[in-house]
Amino acid sequence: MRYISTRGTAPVLSFEEAMLTGLARDGGLYVPETIPTLSRAQIAAMSGQSYEDVAFTVMRPFIGDTFTDDEFRELIANAYDTFGHDTRAPLVQLAPNHFLLELFHGPTLAFKDFAMQLIGQMFQKALGRKGERVTIVGATSGDTGSAAIEAFRGLDNVDVFILYPHGRVSDVQRRQMTTPVESNVHALAVDGDFDDCQARLKDMFNDFEFRDGVKLAGVNSINWGRVLAQVVYYFSSAVSLGAPQREISFTVPTGNFGDIFAGYIAKQMGLPIKDLVVATNQNDILDRCLKGQGYHKGGVHPSISPSMDIQVSSNFERALFDAYGRDGNAVAQLMNELGEGGFDVSQGAMQSLQDIYSSGRASETETTATITSSLATTGELLCPHSAVGVKVANEQREAITPMITLATAHPAKFPDAVEAATGIRPPLPARMADLFERPERLTRVANDLTALKAHINGALNT
Repeated sequence: MRYISTRGTAPVLSFEEAMLTGLARDGGLYVPETIPTLSRAQIAAMSGQSYEDVAFTVMRPFIGDTFTDDEFRELIANAYDTFGHDTRAPLVQLAPNHFLLELFHGPTLAFKDFAMQLIGQMFQKALGRKGERVTIVGATSGDTGSAAIEAFRGLDNVDVFILYPHGRVSDVQRRQMTTPVESNVHALAVDGDFDDCQARLKDMFNDFEFRDGVKLAGVNSINWGRVLAQVVYYFSSAVSLGAPQREISFTVPTGNFGDIFAGYIAKQMGLPIKDLVVATNQNDILDRCLKGQGYHKGGVHPSISPSMDIQVSSNFERALFDAYGRDGNAVAQLMNELGEGGFDVSQGAMQSLQDIYSSGRASETETTATITSSLATTGELLCPHSAVGVKVANEQREAITPMITLATAHPAKFPDAVEAATGIRPPLPARMADLFERPERLTRVANDLTALKAHINGALNT
């Protein structure tokens, strides 16, 4: 299995190299050269299997010879052992043919744990074998950072620096990043929004002297390993509802496009997915683009669903790469135009995207109303991100095809928004009950590449 860059000029890498590299040296994102497929019989055999067994079947074709079968099974088992639900990703029925996929039973109460816990295991195994140490730098709108810190805290072969937008994450999200005591993890509060954090991260990767000097690695959803691990729960949930004998649709609340792109990979692998619905909040650049209005940046408007407050969706580049017939030059040109403010999508590429994805949006008022109505009609308490998904799914689902909406975070991660909508302040799980009593440790940093590099170098050399 070989991996190529969406911009066409970076070296072709193995799975291990692509995982440890993160962003390609030409600024692009790594994708498989070809997408492996599973037969209907292989998919049907997943029925009744554990989540770990499904994960092995789905991911094994992508990893090449990076790990033996026994090693990979052990890494998967270790990754999901700390989850708080035996099925890892349980389904809850909301209405006839509408189901909620609960992806918040991991250690940080968000869907990012599915990928990050496994990435942590794979990094540690690969680096330990090579006798190397790397510096992981990530940007987060809230959940990726806490999941990364939880996955890598205390590990021997990594130092972790997470950039998050100061004042623009929930208190729970911030404290999950700032209260770990391990010396190899660092929370950096950046003066700016998530797009600023993501831009500075990409700047670091494109500064090859710095990148090579600190052995920079990335675990944002720019890392292919992140997307791969998220493919699994599309299979496990769809099979639970009758795939491959019937089609299943999915609605995915998304800002950075990684989670919905994982659904596209599942479909390419042979899972009978009818509709992939992109759900956005008021920062609706993806919805506007998929409705033919081009991809043009505006200001980021803070919302009650802050993990989706994004204008530059990194993984959309992967979708564009396939929509443009895997033309790296075309994608590189689009990304250059994005740096100037935005781009229009060609007619052929737009048709290709619309053949795969549909979309919708939820305003702040609609998100709050969905949290309120969901509790009243189903007894299900939704986080605001999940509520965005449910609102859009209710508009787009059909009577015949089952719709699965991804619940991306536990409501306790966003207690203010949930309490405002329902009068109920959702408590944290017992294992996190003292989160607000733990001392915080963070560094506030300017939205400046030189300052960030200096801080990272200084921390590594002390």
